[in-house]
Amino acid sequence: MNNILLNNLAAAAVAMAITTSCGASTAGSSDNSAQAPTTTTAITPQCNGDSAMALVIEQCNMGPRVPGTEAHARCSTWLKDRLATLADTVIEQQAPVTTFDGTRLTARNIIASFNPEAAQRILLLSHYDCRPWADKDPDTAHRREPVMGANDAASGTAVLLELARVMHDKAPAIGIDLLLVDVEDWGDSDSDDPDSWALGTQYWAEHPHVAGYKPMMAILLDMVGAKGATFMREQFSDYYARDIVDMVWRKAQAAGAGSLFVNTVGGAVNDDHVPLLQAGIPAIDIIDLRPGSDHGFFPHWHTTADTPDKLDPATLQAVGNTLLAVIYNN
Repeated sequence: MNNILLNNLAAAAVAMAITTSCGASTAGSSDNSAQAPTTTTAITPQCNGDSAMALVIEQCNMGPRVPGTEAHARCSTWLKDRLATLADTVIEQQAPVTTFDGTRLTARNIIASFNPEAAQRILLLSHYDCRPWADKDPDTAHRREPVMGANDAASGTAVLLELARVMHDKAPAIGIDLLLVDVEDWGDSDSDDPDSWALGTQYWAEHPHVAGYKPMMAILLDMVGAKGATFMREQFSDYYARDIVDMVWRKAQAAGAGSLFVNTVGGAVNDDHVPLLQAGIPAIDIIDLRPGSDHGFFPHWHTTADTPDKLDPATLQAVGNTLLAVIYNN
């Protein structure tokens, strides 16, 4: 993903058919206040933060999951095989993509469905690939090294795997689709071109796994495991799918995660939810935003220090339980 500065929003509005600018004047207005928290019922199952953390470590133990590497191939197969033991159906979508620097890759998107016959569906997604180079590392000697991606990839993927375990044990009443997307992070951070990012999601948005697929909402998880995380209302999400942001932030309060889900509008991020918005799917991004940092994200974003020791199982659990409140009390 790439952070978009407010003065670049017109260019980074990602050629949406929706033409309104998302400048500072539209974000942070007083009508964004979340309603009073609803009560999470006793039947809502809970996820386990330690289990999610173990799944982060298992991904990282394979090495940086950079597309085209052995570690990436191992991880793709591991994700597919693990979900096959938990979900009702699993599909692997292979997508030919070309990165901004001319590298040709085959993205492997993995889709796991629960209650596939249900008409009412929610799409939950995360990317699982790692950035090929740590271009934001404070040590210039490390900037051509790959990123381990404990937070920026493994955290969201681990939460979705943990949710799959929970849904396997207690089937949801609505349909849930988990989309693990590939080749998100091979983007050009020196360019304003939003299309260099989220290549796997761009392909899926044009070629969904089910013809005519239109979930009632999509929720993206990106960098959801760090210590001290702050999940502000991402600007594109807040502007184009504000009702969903309101609902999820209320569920976070009900799930006891209100201190992490800050009811303030943060920056605009060119992330995997953007191709979904372009495709007419209401989508939001749950992402750790840090306005005080140089780049607007958690301190170790796109550095070699994005390692499991920077994560907190309690953060992973809070995000997972928020989504479970959405799934089981929607």
